[in-house]
Formats: sequence, C-alpha cells, structure tokens
Amino acid sequence: MARIIEVDNFDAEELEPYRCRSEVQLLRRYEPAPGIFIAESPKIIRRGLDAGYAPISFLMDRKVADGQAADILERCGDVPVYVSDGEVLGQLVGYKMTSGALCAMRRRALCNAEEVCAGTSRIAVLEDIVNPINVGAIFRSAAALGFDAVLLTPACCDPLYRRALRVSMGTVFQVPWTFLDDPGEAYGKKEKPWREGPKDRKRLGYKNYVERLKAMGFATAAMALKEDSVGIDHPKLMGEERLAVILGTEGDGLKPSTIESCDYTVKIPMSHGVDSLN
Repeated sequence: MARIIEVDNFDAEELEPYRCRSEVQLLRRYEPAPGIFIAESPKIIRRGLDAGYAPISFLMDRKVADGQAADILERCGDVPVYVSDGEVLGQLVGYKMTSGALCAMRRRALCNAEEVCAGTSRIAVLEDIVNPINVGAIFRSAAALGFDAVLLTPACCDPLYRRALRVSMGTVFQVPWTFLDDPGEAYGKKEKPWREGPKDRKRLGYKNYVERLKAMGFATAAMALKEDSVGIDHPKLMGEERLAVILGTEGDGLKPSTIESCDYTVKIPMSHGVDSLN
C-alpha cells in the first residue's frame, strides 16, 4: 500500500532530489553507486518501472496520485509518495509540473558497447550531442525506425536527464544504450568519464571509437554533407549486414577525423531547399 506523505517542509532531506537544479548533482548522489535520475509523467514512470528501474520516492500532485497514477503507486508497495497541490510542488521543484508526477529512480551500472551491441544489426552512434532535447528526439526516432541500440560518446548529454527522458517519451528505457566509454565505468566512479587518450587507446586495442565499431563487425556511415555523400537508401548501404549510423553534434556536425574513418558518408535527401535534417 502506498505510503502517502503530505509535503509541509520544503527543506526536508528526503525532498533533496526534487530540489536539485543540476542533473550532475543527481548523477553523483549515492557514490560510488550509479546515482539517481528523475522521471517525469506517469507514462514515463511506468516505462521506467517496466524496464526494471527501482523507485526511491515519488513527488505528485494529490489529484494525480489519486487518479491517473494510482496504478503506479499500487505496484510500488511502501515507496514514499510526497503529495501536495500542484502550485505548491511547482515552488519546490522550480518549474510548473504539467504532468503532476515525478519519480526519483536509481540508475543502473551500464554495460559496455560490445555487450549492448551483441546480436544487433542497426545502431545509432551519437558524437558529442549536448542538447537533451536532441538526444531525446533521437532516441524516439531510433525506436520508431527500429534501431537495435544507441551508443554515445562521453561528451554527449546523458539520456537519463529529465528533459531527454521527457522528449524521448520513455523510449530511453526501451532502446538499449551505453556510452562509448571504458567498459562498464560510465557510472559509479568519481572521475570524469573516460575519453580517448594514448594510454587508453593502446590498452583497449583501437585507435578511435570508429575503429572499435569496425572491430565489432559494423560498417560505419557518417551523416555529413559532402560531395561523395550517398543517400540513406543507397543499395550498397542497405545491403550491409551490420551498420552503425553516426550523427554529429549540433552546428558543427561530425569531426573531420570521424568522417574520414568511416566506410560511407551519408545524407538524407531533403526538399524545399533544406540542406540537412541534422
């Protein structure tokens, strides 16, 4: 049975995750464990629970707790549920809670890229994409287009950031993903995520992440506008047994060295004078 607790003290320690204005603060809570994240809206919370993420607590508008989120609370036993009116909760979190429901959840240790990509045929690779809205939109598109997994370079926005989760409509929980990082170490340690350096490249046996993808058996396709770019529906590209489609950061796109390392340079034909979907 749900343990309903009325919010009467904004300074209560148990409400700290909801007062956090920095996603990094949430990521670093409970070190050396993987940290926590905030799922927003009943639909996204359900998908997180379905994917096996453990809830720590809920913060809900009283009407939502009694209504559209009642089934969520029923399945979560005695996990604490902090409730109040929507206006009061907005003052606590610092923004209007349009969905009326937040859930603090524990992160899980990430698998390495080889484990995530085992048995896959089509994956998306994100290079240094920093906007959470863009990361969320890519996950939603990857789910819609049937991609098997998503890999991210260490500089990318974390897919479990609240806005990325919200824009993805919870597909971050459904499409397997991990960082192209030292295996299994993207979370759980205080140092910054691993970035390519001479010692690390030598230890892991490849020069860059594109070489790592090729070692896993993927043909690599760089999304970029160049004279030799082929369409996304090119027969040779479509015939590849395993394909990694690599998308670049906002504005600048992919690094020249990444494009040079890939097997294909690919574009999506556009209409109305638009040069690129990226």
